[in-house]
Amino acid sequence: MINYLKILAELSKVRITIVVTVTTILGYLMQNRGLDAGAIGPTFGLFLLACASAILNQYQESGIDAKMPRTQNRPIPSGRISSKSAFLHGLIFAIVGSIIILYTSNFMAMQLGILALIWYNGIYTPLKKKTAFAVIPGSVIGSLPPMVGYAAAGGNVTDIEILVVAFFMFIWQVPHFWLLLLKFGKQYEEAGFPSLTQIYSVEQIKRVTFVWSLGTAVTALFIPFFHIISNLYANLILVAGTVYFIVLFFRLILPGNPDFNIKKYFIFINVYLLLIVLTISIDVYLP
Repeated sequence: MINYLKILAELSKVRITIVVTVTTILGYLMQNRGLDAGAIGPTFGLFLLACASAILNQYQESGIDAKMPRTQNRPIPSGRISSKSAFLHGLIFAIVGSIIILYTSNFMAMQLGILALIWYNGIYTPLKKKTAFAVIPGSVIGSLPPMVGYAAAGGNVTDIEILVVAFFMFIWQVPHFWLLLLKFGKQYEEAGFPSLTQIYSVEQIKRVTFVWSLGTAVTALFIPFFHIISNLYANLILVAGTVYFIVLFFRLILPGNPDFNIKKYFIFINVYLLLIVLTISIDVYLP
């Protein structure tokens, strides 16, 4: 049983789906101005949908995963679970997750959740085999979970507040992925994926990553501009964190930077996302 749960956790990419869960809660919190029991159902439902998407992705790419050292020990290519069994798990998770969202919130939230799954598995996954720039349209996926939470709490998904936050999540994902590419680009090439490393040099990719990181920071500053955060201290934390983020990532483009460490930058861009989530969340509870 423990081994089965471990395999299921690997298939579901739990560490990533937890981030999806957090951003869903953020959307609910923004609209509801607080957390209550109503957040549990849609959040858990989207968690299952995100797990389903990860499982179906591994089903779709099991042959490619077997070619890359980074992914060859995943459950399907390593033979710990069959492709058929993985597909059935993904299908069940998708159906159950959709039903939970519908019956604990509303139809709009369920539609957005299903859209995220379709976009990831039906658009982004096939597109990765066609273009090295697939991550740009693919990043739409990251903008949808907070919108699911916002809609689940009764919010209108055309409200400027949620659109700004969703746009930040969209922009943030691009440099997040390209930092990974700086480390694993050659493996993507060997597996048959088009990769930026085939088009640009490492220094050029670092500069492009910096430009998108700068775009991420500018987008974060829309949050206080549109008064999504009203508390002075929360605003100061966000602005100070953003300035530090820009300074740190500026070092990314310095030629021959002796301190360049991909892992360090990758961790920090994730910490920066957490900072944005926390400042918005704190603002809800501060006068």
